[in-house]
Amino acid sequence: MSKKRTRHNQRQNNTHTQQPFELRHVSPLTPNQEKTFSSYRHGLNLICHGFAGTGKSYVSLYLALEELLSGKSSYDKIVIVRSVVPSRDVGFLPGSIKDKIRVYEEPYKEIVDDLFGRGDGYDILKMKNMIQFTTTSFLRGLTFNNAIVIVDEIQNMTFPEIDTVMTRMGDNSRAVFCGDFRQTDLVNDRDKSGIHKFINITKRMTGFAYVEYEKQDIVRSGLVKDYIIKRTEMGIS
Repeated sequence: MSKKRTRHNQRQNNTHTQQPFELRHVSPLTPNQEKTFSSYRHGLNLICHGFAGTGKSYVSLYLALEELLSGKSSYDKIVIVRSVVPSRDVGFLPGSIKDKIRVYEEPYKEIVDDLFGRGDGYDILKMKNMIQFTTTSFLRGLTFNNAIVIVDEIQNMTFPEIDTVMTRMGDNSRAVFCGDFRQTDLVNDRDKSGIHKFINITKRMTGFAYVEYEKQDIVRSGLVKDYIIKRTEMGIS
């Protein structure tokens, strides 16, 4: 290899190494995001329920990362849990089990990479075992200790699945559940009822705060907000 090419590669490596690994500051954009920030920082477990595009997953991951990286945290990892619905037919996707599951992990990689302003933020934390991703298919026998557990898309979990996640919570762990019953990909009415049963239970628990995200909380884009408002007004689910 020529000296010129070697120097070029070294400059590229140095640029990559010098890129800061810092979580950018995020402020709440709506009253219900503000309620989520406040409830989380008061040490409560959370149920973030409501319309698509309101930032439920984004805010939850930001708050968990902020705490984990604060230098004062008693937690050592974030565990993201998701069901593989809408693909109960996940076996038809190409590749190994890890390849098939990676499809469902991608949204969280995008969020974390955005929060760090670099394309490898998620991979770095995952390599350090500070972020773990799993699905409800692989929870039996696990216990989440010293963890912030983010359970996303709970409208796609049956009650037994949600119950399994909840009963995995171990010592010094807290949970954030996100979902919207209107977005379920489940077909059977009995399965669809899981999110409602769980919310009714947690509303009776002192350790949970419930935040209902409304149409006015949509922050994804004006187009999405207008579409969802008009769709809802027309009674189309």
